[in-house]
Amino acid sequence: MSEVSDGIGREFMRLTQHRYLPPSAQSQGLPQPALELPYPLDAPLIALPDPKELSLPPLDLRQVIEQRVTVRTYAEEPLSLGELSFLLWATQGVKEVTHRPVTLRTVPSAGARHAFETYLLVNRVEGLQAGLYRYVALENALLPVRLDAEMVEVITKGCYDQRQVRGSAVTFIWVAITERMTWRYGERGYRYLLLDAGHVCQNLYLAAEPLNCGVCAIAAYEDEVLNQALGLDGEAQFVIYLASLGRRTAC
Repeated sequence: MSEVSDGIGREFMRLTQHRYLPPSAQSQGLPQPALELPYPLDAPLIALPDPKELSLPPLDLRQVIEQRVTVRTYAEEPLSLGELSFLLWATQGVKEVTHRPVTLRTVPSAGARHAFETYLLVNRVEGLQAGLYRYVALENALLPVRLDAEMVEVITKGCYDQRQVRGSAVTFIWVAITERMTWRYGERGYRYLLLDAGHVCQNLYLAAEPLNCGVCAIAAYEDEVLNQALGLDGEAQFVIYLASLGRRTAC
């Protein structure tokens, strides 16, 4: 796997010499960005259960694809911490850190850049206080960002008051760290960010099915409101996609 990745890297370096592709930061020998946003060493990380420990009912892939629909109304039943851990693993779980270094994850990403950070608006998850968290993928842990019930109203209003955000058990908020992608691909990296966002959200839809959960992807939101709520500058770091999730109702 590493030899293949290195071969792809050499091919890209060759292509960047083409007159239609301006030199990237990588081709200029600049150091690559960190694999993950930093956090204080004394941060109160919340360890998540090993996603492999969650017992899932057998479900045929074709059946999962056929029954996948967008769901905007959710039951009041909360998610377990183990279920949330599984959903995070399915969308951004780290399988390996290579010598380059890059992370190999459960979703594809251009050049294995994996330029997203996952924030969570938690409403109903067992063992978690309501509020905003960030997923620390390399540690399989949660970092509390702002723990107060007001965050659900801030994020909901930032999504043009779409009711599924307020009613969700958890809403996934994916944040693009542009340098992580453009370091290698320059301006074209912005296109790859959008492609990668689709990979991640589709995995969430599919992973939700064996948990009897539904998902609603959200691309209609006020950029400035959400970026400000998450402490992002809107350029180097910005919200790129969201998805609400909750247990399906009986009807």
